[in-house]
Amino acid sequence: MTTILVTGATGTLGRQVADRLRTEGADVRALSRRSPSYAVDLRDGRGLDAAVDGVDAIVHCATSPRGGDDRAAGYLIDAAKRAGVPHLVYISIVGVDRVPLGYYTVKRRVERMIEDSGIGATIQRATQFHDLVLSIVSGAAKLPVLPVPAGVSVQPVDSGEVADRLAALALGAPAGRVPDLGGPEVRELSDLAGVYLRTTGRRRRVVPVRLAGKAYAGYRSGGHLSPEHAVGAVTFEEFLARRHRRAG
Repeated sequence: MTTILVTGATGTLGRQVADRLRTEGADVRALSRRSPSYAVDLRDGRGLDAAVDGVDAIVHCATSPRGGDDRAAGYLIDAAKRAGVPHLVYISIVGVDRVPLGYYTVKRRVERMIEDSGIGATIQRATQFHDLVLSIVSGAAKLPVLPVPAGVSVQPVDSGEVADRLAALALGAPAGRVPDLGGPEVRELSDLAGVYLRTTGRRRRVVPVRLAGKAYAGYRSGGHLSPEHAVGAVTFEEFLARRHRRAG
């Protein structure tokens, strides 16, 4: 039986990756700070050696927008090398080499660390999740008007589709940097904010706001998009409708 370690296994993506792998018959080790079996804090790496011992692959989904992904990856890579793990799959983000955002810069650094590690690796970049777009617009909708960055489009993808891809990659051989996984549509963020309002029955005026800075310019130029890899099938409307049904 194939044994696969999934980091960030209680998160939106990692939980689904673990489920897909179990369905495929893999023995999954679910690692997170709150895991009942493999409770490891990647910020210090304690307990990693036992978690990676004897695994056939690692799917690295753990991440923190607050920083420290490169330090966590360093601990994971070192433990994987000591254990002789043959395959490390990493989920990254489209645009980490084009949008000058601090979080993206760290994600690109982790890509290079994995590429230079000597471990058989597969790196998958994906566009933003529907969940992220939802959190942005729902948070903004708490205000009297709904502000969105002017001129910014997104290409949201369903996290379940990304989980499917990562599970398939983990069960295969190391493939290096694989083609991007993008959502089915490139849409103005203001348009998706309107979709959210109509779906939830809320009334707000969507107000585009011009921002400053190089990161905003990178988003306006579409550095985070991959329209040539629009392979996802679930649209934002379908994602919201599914969430709305579950909530009801």
